[in-house]
Amino acid sequence: QVQLVESGGGLVQPGGSLRLSCAASGSIRTYTMGWSRLAPGKQREIVATIIDGGTPTYSDSVKGRFTISRDNAKNAVDLQMNSLKPEDTAVYYCYGYLPGFSSGRGTQVTVSS
Repeated sequence: QVQLVESGGGLVQPGGSLRLSCAASGSIRTYTMGWSRLAPGKQREIVATIIDGGTPTYSDSVKGRFTISRDNAKNAVDLQMNSLKPEDTAVYYCYGYLPGFSSGRGTQVTVSS
């Protein structure tokens, strides 16, 4: 089973930016990867998905602010988050169908002044 490890979370002020990284222990080539988030009292939300060689998709709540990217050579998936809002506060998880579903332990993102 491929292991996924997230990094890059932290505390940021509203309007700021963060870049999350996901490192996979094995190849992610040809597999669908993505990022989801879980905020207290809310359901898990899939914020971004990227198919190998395809166009990324985003939830309406982050469209235009977040950008997902992948580097198959490095077995990595990143999430660039701009114009962050307090409602983006959540634990962010990297996931992939590798081919079975796999998810990391998450990284906390807190947007607060």
